[in-house]
Amino acid sequence: MTTRQSILVIMVLAGFSSCSKRDNLSDAYGNFEAVQVTVSAESTGRIHYLDAGEGMDIDSGKIVALIDTTDLFLKKLQLQSQKSAISVKRSGIGSQIGVQQQQKANLTIEKNRVTRLIADKAATQKQLDDINGALDLVDRQEASIQTQYAGITKEMEVVERQIAQVNESIHKCYIRNPVRGTVLNKFAEAGEIAAPGRVLYKIADLSVMELKVYVSGAQLPAVKIGEQVEVLIDAEKKSNRKLSGVVSWISPKAEFTPKIIQTKEERVNLVYGVKIKVPNDGSLKIAMPAEVNFEERNK
Repeated sequence: MTTRQSILVIMVLAGFSSCSKRDNLSDAYGNFEAVQVTVSAESTGRIHYLDAGEGMDIDSGKIVALIDTTDLFLKKLQLQSQKSAISVKRSGIGSQIGVQQQQKANLTIEKNRVTRLIADKAATQKQLDDINGALDLVDRQEASIQTQYAGITKEMEVVERQIAQVNESIHKCYIRNPVRGTVLNKFAEAGEIAAPGRVLYKIADLSVMELKVYVSGAQLPAVKIGEQVEVLIDAEKKSNRKLSGVVSWISPKAEFTPKIIQTKEERVNLVYGVKIKVPNDGSLKIAMPAEVNFEERNK
């Protein structure tokens, strides 16, 4: 075999090797993500305890932290005493209204009696006028007391709203975990001072991870939401582990290829983001790389 023939054979073999290598490439590449929830304090005070260590699994709704409520509790007691005092005052005014109404009823009876006597010419018009004047005075006094009663009632409503506001503030001192998941980071400790907006910890549900990959416009028609796909993660240096995932989201618009992402077609400028939900058996981690095949090989 001549040197020229040897070179041609090597080039052909290299071409076959290159094609074979290209055929083994996956359809898309990306990294795993998880929806992270930041849990922050909503009130000011010393943190009595914070039971949310990194790596800890916490159920949704569990109380994981308590911020000091002493000042709020004392304020609530003060408002409750104020409410009791207002209630006593309102009861006194209510009694005055009852007295006026009884007096009005007595005068009305007297007026009816005098009216009958006048008809029999046994009473004078002045007597009737005096009774009518007394009735007018009672009406005005009752109206004045009713106004006072309405004002006291409004005052009572204001205090009740203030108590409700304090109760809500106390409720916010009990930090409840918003979602079931695993604590990723912890940013505070018991004994420290919390303030509204201070981050206490971050948590994410790692039971199902999201793999975000990018596909070209040519690949896009073959990708469908709800489609089951093959996900590959590193097992050893030269082998991959196969997992099953489901396409959960496809971006409605194209974007420029992210620098850290490889695509099937290296020279494609615009790609579409795709998210794939993959059940996690504990081996998947945030930012872990993976590959995706949207169609089974050797079809």
